[in-house]
Parts: sequence; C-alpha cells; structure tokens
Amino acid sequence: MFWADELAARLEGPQVVNDSKTPSGTVHVGSLRGPVILDVIVRALRARNLPTTLLYGVDDMDPMDAQAMLTPDATERWMGAPLANVPDPVADCHPSYARHFAALFIDTFSGLGIHPDRYYWMSEIYATGQVDPFIRTALDRAEVVRDIYRRVSRVERPPGWLPVHVICPTCGRVGTTLARDWDGETVAFECLPDLVTWARGCSTTGRVAPFGGASKLPWNLDWAVQWSMFGVTIEPCGKDLATAGGSRDRSDAIAREVFDREPPLNLPYEFLNIGGRKMSSSKGRGAAAHEIAEVVPPEQLRLLMIRPRPNHAIEFDPEGTDAIPRLVDESDRIAAASAGIEVKGDLPPDHDRVFAASLLDPDADVVAAGSGYRPPFAHLALLLQVPGVDVPARMEVEKGSPLTDAERALLEERTRAARAWLDVYAPERARIEVRRGALPPAAAELDADQRLALRGLATAQATAQAWDGESLQAAIFDAARNAGLPAGRMFAALYLAFLGQPSGPRAGWLLASLPRDFVVDRLREASTPDTLST
Repeated sequence: MFWADELAARLEGPQVVNDSKTPSGTVHVGSLRGPVILDVIVRALRARNLPTTLLYGVDDMDPMDAQAMLTPDATERWMGAPLANVPDPVADCHPSYARHFAALFIDTFSGLGIHPDRYYWMSEIYATGQVDPFIRTALDRAEVVRDIYRRVSRVERPPGWLPVHVICPTCGRVGTTLARDWDGETVAFECLPDLVTWARGCSTTGRVAPFGGASKLPWNLDWAVQWSMFGVTIEPCGKDLATAGGSRDRSDAIAREVFDREPPLNLPYEFLNIGGRKMSSSKGRGAAAHEIAEVVPPEQLRLLMIRPRPNHAIEFDPEGTDAIPRLVDESDRIAAASAGIEVKGDLPPDHDRVFAASLLDPDADVVAAGSGYRPPFAHLALLLQVPGVDVPARMEVEKGSPLTDAERALLEERTRAARAWLDVYAPERARIEVRRGALPPAAAELDADQRLALRGLATAQATAQAWDGESLQAAIFDAARNAGLPAGRMFAALYLAFLGQPSGPRAGWLLASLPRDFVVDRLREASTPDTLST
C-alpha cells in the first residue's frame, strides 16, 4: 500500500495537519519535501472522507542567527533580533526579512498544487496575546520544563532559568536575553553581550511583563504551543529534529507534561541531498526552492519528493548533469504505466498511486493524464536549440495527431523548464549549435571508416519512411555495423559533421530534429574526401 494510504488507514475523525518554517535565508529545495509530503497526506485523508485542515506557519519570532544577504553593518545591527523585525535586505520589497524569504518559498506552493487552508505568522499571533496563557503556564511550570531538558536531552539550564526570551526594549534583540525571577506578572531580564557567539546584547537589565509580543518562548515550547492552539493531530518533521533526545522528543514531552495534551502523530522524513550534502538555509547551501521550481516541472518536482518513502533519503544533483531530464523521463514512464501502457524497466511499488500523488490536481483522471502525449525533456531541449524549428508543429508530427489543450499546456510548461535548464544546469554536451552553413572544419578529422559509415547512413535515410528519433537511432547503429565501425566512433563522426565537436545529445533525436534533405546532404558532404580537404 502507498505510504500515505497506510497512514490514513490508521486514523479516524477530523485531522489538523501542520508544518512551519523559520525563514532564516533563501529556503533550499530540500525544504519542499515537508510541504509536499503533508499535501499528499492531506489528500489521502480526504480520500477517506476524513475532515482535514492543512496549516502552514512562519516562525518569524525566531532570532536572526545567520548572515544570509546581510551587509556587515546590518549584521552588527540586526543579529539576535526577531526575524519579523529585521528589514528586507532587497530593496524594501517586503515589510521584513522574514516576509521576503518566506514569500519566495511560499510562492512556490500553489504551482506545486499545495494549498494550505490557512497560513499563520507567529509574530502576529504573539502580538494578539494568543500565546500569553501558554507563556504563563510555561513560567509557572518552569521547573518541569528544566527537568524535561535535563531528562530527555541531557541539557542543563542554569539555576533560576526561565523558559522565555524577552525582547530587549533597548536594542530589540531576543536572542541575547536571559530571564529569571517570575513573580506572576513580570520577569527580570538581562541583555547579555556574551550569551551567544553570533550576537552581542546591549547590557540592559530590568523587569518586563512578557505578554502581548514582548517575549517569545524557546522553540521547543513554541512548537508545542502551536499544537495546542491549532489542535494539530499530524505534524511530520525532518529526521534532524526527530533524533533520540532531540527537538521532537523535547516538544512531545513539553506538550504532555506542561500543556497537558498529546503531541501530534509524527512521520519523520529524510533529507534531500545535493551532491551527497545536506542543504542548509541559514548557511546558504543548496539550490533555492524558488529557482529549482522554475527548472523542474511541478509534477516531476512532486515526484522527486514522494517516490521514495519519507524515511528514505533523496540524492539529487542538477548541476551539470542529466538529473532533471532523467527525472522527467522516469515520470513519463510511471505516467504511461499508470495509464495501462506497457513500459520497460522496473517501476516503484504502487506506481499508479505515486503518479496520482505527483499530479497537481488531486481529482485528476490518472488514465487520461498518463496516456496523453508527453514530449521527452532532453529532446525538447535539443529542438529549442535548432534554428527555425516550430516546436509545437514538430511535436504534432511526432505524436501523429494534433495536440490537445492539456498536451499544449504541458508542452508550454516543459518548454519553459527546458529553457531554464539549458540556461542554468545543463551539461556542456547538451548545449549545441547545429552548423547549418558550411561543413564544420572539425569534420576534417573523419577517417575513411567513418566516411564510409556516414555514406551508408545517407543512402539508407534518403528513402527511409520513418523520420523519428527511435528509428534514426536504430539506423545509426545499423550503418555503423555495416561499415564495421564501433558505435562510439560512428556517433563521434555525426557530432563532428553536424556540430563541429566530438560529442553531443542523442544522435538519432538530433537528426530527427533537422530537415531530412539537410541531413542527407550533410552526410554525403561529410563522407566525400574532396569536400573534407577543402
């Protein structure tokens, strides 16, 4: 059974599914795995007619503790301040640093078919006083919180420590303050210059009522408060938070022992690694989510996140590789198989459910979506580089009939993605320039065996009925075999004759993208010794 269906089958009654993010910098593509997983869970729950609400929050009361996109003077001024109060680092286009980076991330959701029922911002919730009862409870039970930190995570807090971070009324920092002496209405606080290594407090001391947005709870309590306020029943989290004695264990214990409620169901999920390395928003490591969403079509980006079970890591490296074309090809195989079309190679378990979960529309007809014409990504990228090619017309020729509206929309989506891939991630071998004028000078490197094979291919293709990538690829192998030429040297000969370089994209599809008359003439020209010597 598909993993989301397994989860949904265990549950009864209304469900509230929650996720949140601290916008400490440009959010990397790996952070999309959580929202996609949650969306798939929500779909599975609703398919069982369980009333389900999807929430997504922004933890913008967390302190600025990284230096992404901040100038040195801004770093000095704002490190340690709540992210909601840090100015937008890019031309004041958003009210705050948090709003800027959260918007870049959240704006990718709708394009991926993710539609939370509600977004919330913790800075707004603190300001309205909704957290105040929980702050009071946490302060009244401070010794219980200290014991949880000690017992669950072996973290010792200093004597008199209170689980609240006051926002310093002098410098505005929240990451540099230490609270003590709760008297039922106020706490004493110090803004310490050396409390943390990444920010310097201003040495202010005093007393303050920690309510109405004047303070925030530590993250583990913050998390448990969200569960109580919103009635969260399911909240998956990344494996870094779910390690034994880690954040999730602390928050679970706080929910039970401080706020008197059961924590939500957890579904730990693994990282998406680029080049074998975990990505980090705060350290600026990894491809930005909003940039990857422009290069990887949404259906395939969803597939990347959900094809493995959540507890399996994902390795993905788009830089200078064929990772994106291969992902699209795999998606198309799964789509075809889900429509009942026979495909080669292994398929993931429950491939039809995996395909359905990758579609943007949860109510889409899987058979109709899978059986439509899907232009191969690498072939499309090739066509976009050939001057004079009418891509939609060429796709209709290859399909053998006019494109439907859905197929045209898919072609437009993949065309945008293929152009972006060529601009940003494509390896050099995928970038071509077909020499439509004179024979490239590099063709002078062709030897007699290569010329013989090219001549044989020209003769065969002058009268061949089929003119498509598959047929031409087979014809290339036949011509090489008839001439006694290794396939690798045959492909090199073709690339030299058409591109002026010894390597390139799949040769059959390259030739199929060009007019037959031009291909035959170029093959004959390249196979003539007198032509090569001039």
